[in-house]
Amino acid sequence: MFFIHTGQRPADSFKAPVSEKEGVSFRGVPLLVPVNANQEIRSLYWNTLRIGPTSLTDMSAAVCTFILTFFTVLGPTVVSGVLSPPTNVRLTSYDMNLLLVWDSPDGAASGLVYTTQYRAYLSDYRVGCVNISSLECDLSHLSSSISEYGKYTGRVRAQLGTESSAWMESNQITLDQDTIISSPNVSLFSNGAAIEVSIKDPVFAISALRKAYHSATYNITYWKDGQMEKARSTSNIQQNRVVLSDLDPWTKYCIQVQINTKLNLNPSKPNTAVCASTTTEAPWVAAIVTFAIVAVTVALLVVAVVYRKRITHFFCPKDLLPAHFKEYLLAPLNSAMYVAMCNSRPPDEIYNPIIVTDGRTVEEGQPLEAIGRSCSKQTDSTEIEA
Repeated sequence: MFFIHTGQRPADSFKAPVSEKEGVSFRGVPLLVPVNANQEIRSLYWNTLRIGPTSLTDMSAAVCTFILTFFTVLGPTVVSGVLSPPTNVRLTSYDMNLLLVWDSPDGAASGLVYTTQYRAYLSDYRVGCVNISSLECDLSHLSSSISEYGKYTGRVRAQLGTESSAWMESNQITLDQDTIISSPNVSLFSNGAAIEVSIKDPVFAISALRKAYHSATYNITYWKDGQMEKARSTSNIQQNRVVLSDLDPWTKYCIQVQINTKLNLNPSKPNTAVCASTTTEAPWVAAIVTFAIVAVTVALLVVAVVYRKRITHFFCPKDLLPAHFKEYLLAPLNSAMYVAMCNSRPPDEIYNPIIVTDGRTVEEGQPLEAIGRSCSKQTDSTEIEA
């Protein structure tokens, strides 16, 4: 909306906007001023374009000065009263989301917001994000009508107050063919001289990997740690659990997995390499032995608890002996040999006396005490002589 100068300065020229030109120009330059210009610009406008007897010869310089001042104050986002649209608008997809991304206009004013729309192939535009300040809009979270096999286009425009820029359309993408699939999550389990690879698919914004791509397969690449140039690979694997058995014992291997689909020409990004070491003994053997020991122990405890009465009765029977057995075992012995042994006197012990002397003859009948006293006296006399 602009005011058009007609050569005079009416009192109400700043109040009412003029929507059409009245054919007034100076040397081919329309004399225009925006409605939202502040008082300083309007004063500058009228002071510059005031026509008098002595100022007509300087009109070209005055118009140039006004134009330069006008664009310096208002900035480059307004051209002929219209906002500049966003730039580099593009529609992308990561793991089946639908993301509209753009760049702000050059020299964007503060308070600039954006509104987005999207549409499927051969359908009308639908409302996306409204009055947002960010430079992207995730359209897959706004509607449940997004299909993994659909073709979509987006567009965005800038808004500042009551002014809006022109719509800027993005490229068209087909989700199942253009989406970028992220890397899978890979876990390794060492199993003796083999390694078990467990693969978990990435989470999609809509649908799932196996639902969108029925023929998806995995490519597994593995190598000895530090020898990636000698890597081996196995392809077209559909199971998410794979055992690599052609490995050397006591060796560390690193593994990467990549997802391939027939519809999407771009394979997924490979996961960050994960490593594990092989051994010589399979851990399942020790696990089975441990399980067997525990099972037997538990079984014995159960049997002991259930049949504890029978076991106690077996080791400590409560049955009484027959009466005639008790009489026989408790009756005194009446045999003749037992009675004779009990009544007989101890037999006389027969022995020969032995006497040890120092070489002297012991007279018969001399007591041993006398011999001892004699030996003692002889010892004492020997000590005195010494």
